[in-house]
Amino acid sequence: MISTILYAFLSVSLLGVLLGMGLAFAAKKLAVKKDKRVVLVEEALPGINCGACGFAGCAAYAEAIVIEGAEIGLCPPGGKESAEKVSEIMGKVLDFSERKMVAKVHCNGNRERTQYDFIYKGVEDCNAAVLLHGGDKSCKYGCLGLGSCIQVCPVDAISKTDDGRVEVNKDLCIGCKKCVDICPTHVMKMIPYDADYYVACNSLDKGGAVRKICTVGCIGCKICEKKFPESGFAVTDFLSRLDYDSKGVDREGAAEACPTNSICKIL
Repeated sequence: MISTILYAFLSVSLLGVLLGMGLAFAAKKLAVKKDKRVVLVEEALPGINCGACGFAGCAAYAEAIVIEGAEIGLCPPGGKESAEKVSEIMGKVLDFSERKMVAKVHCNGNRERTQYDFIYKGVEDCNAAVLLHGGDKSCKYGCLGLGSCIQVCPVDAISKTDDGRVEVNKDLCIGCKKCVDICPTHVMKMIPYDADYYVACNSLDKGGAVRKICTVGCIGCKICEKKFPESGFAVTDFLSRLDYDSKGVDREGAAEACPTNSICKIL
């Protein structure tokens, strides 16, 4: 009886060893050789796996660059430094003249500066709130302040101020645009990292309507455009917009002349 059990045990063990050796041999023979450049490119990427490049993560993007010829420089977190390393590995020359872009909330309205239509007590999510009459804010273009953008930011660059406004730390922002994509009111926009001023309003309502619900909204008065024509500000659809590629002569004067202080200096 004991010999039978021992024989069975040895037989199963031997079979296991043989199967293991067979699998190891097959794995070695059938293994797909990985291009060494894929490993090097992946190491040159930041490893955040934020998906801003349009791929599932850094490993997927590295494979796409080497195997599929995907465009180099699609990684905002890695920036110029990472792109230079990848281009060197791939033996390519890239143009790095494009300005770094960061996210910015184009709204300074909070509960002290804007009116609200009702008290929202639902899920702390902007996309959920906007389903109910476009949100609780009277201005349907403004920041709802519930932090959907904060939740998706992979580097914790977005936070709430003491007075309830949402702000982006431009030095931490990696330009992945996840906050821009998730914002239901489109109040989160990309601007150049080196921008000096911006219009802190997103409303397309007429000036009279804006005055009734917000003390810091743009009323489309065109003072910035007419009195400071070289400042880069121009009003379209009742909203002042800044051309960041303009010379920017006397933007400070335009900001000081704005009757609602909706043109703000970036500190």
